[in-house]
Amino acid sequence: MRAAYIDRFDADDPAAAVTIGERPDPEPPDGWAVVNVKAASLNHHDVFTARGVVRPEGGLPMILGMDAAGVDAHGNEVIVHSLIHSPGWVGDELLDPELTGLTQGPQGAFAEQVVVPERNLVRKPPELSFEEATCLPTSWLTAFRMLFVEAHLRPGDRVLVQGASGGVSSACTTLGSAAGLRMWVTGRTAEKRAFAERLGAEQTFESGARLPDRVEAVVDTVGEPTWKHSMNSVRKGGKILVAGGTGGYVAPLRIDQLFVRNIRISGVSMGSLEELERMVQFVVATGVRPTVDSVLPLEEVPNAIRRMVEGDLRGKIVITP
Repeated sequence: MRAAYIDRFDADDPAAAVTIGERPDPEPPDGWAVVNVKAASLNHHDVFTARGVVRPEGGLPMILGMDAAGVDAHGNEVIVHSLIHSPGWVGDELLDPELTGLTQGPQGAFAEQVVVPERNLVRKPPELSFEEATCLPTSWLTAFRMLFVEAHLRPGDRVLVQGASGGVSSACTTLGSAAGLRMWVTGRTAEKRAFAERLGAEQTFESGARLPDRVEAVVDTVGEPTWKHSMNSVRKGGKILVAGGTGGYVAPLRIDQLFVRNIRISGVSMGSLEELERMVQFVVATGVRPTVDSVLPLEEVPNAIRRMVEGDLRGKIVITP
């Protein structure tokens, strides 16, 4: 089958590590399902894998792609939940010490077929296209868990989103505004701030700008460049939700701010199968949809990675094998 995979790492040019070519057809173990991939979406995790920052447990070569939507062997249209927990694990799936996922051990979804445990398949509603559905399991699920599971936000609460146009950032703005949250968004350019306003942002600001008031929660996927602003922007007793560090992982932390103002910091990465099912229902009920930046063929995966590295995105890039 045709696939986009890496058989080496390239820290300087991750796109150069990607090969488009033939890989063996997957052979599912007992309890696993083969999904014919109709659409897959690009995540920063794919960039980090190609750089060698994330090293697959099963070694190389590794097919990239964490997210997929497609058709199973029975003809069902499905969305793939890419996190795979250990057999018999009880409790929050994300706390399973043996938790793995597509591209980390099992092969990824930038291919004609992908295999996952049968329990990881969520029915795709007819209201969603395959291109929209594949945007949900990583970026949108992370945003959903941030806002409604970790932060316990309520309609009317103010949320600052650092960065206007990335996958998680745009998902937070869209989901939050649909749920009645007051979404404030920072963006480096007027174009990116206008994009956030189209998604439902109540107010937008230049990066690092002083806000009219402090907020109940801050979503930060940028890291080092925005961290000081995030700490200064959250109210007493508020929460900073972290889901990445595209601008750098090491940032100064004012310990006094943390305990004097009772700030809580929570790391979030994706969500559970049950949360994905709830989020799909929310998307259908509210009518909100992921913003698809572009739909590209498999051969364009290297160019898609270059665009992600450059930050030249408005929502999600979708790959159609």
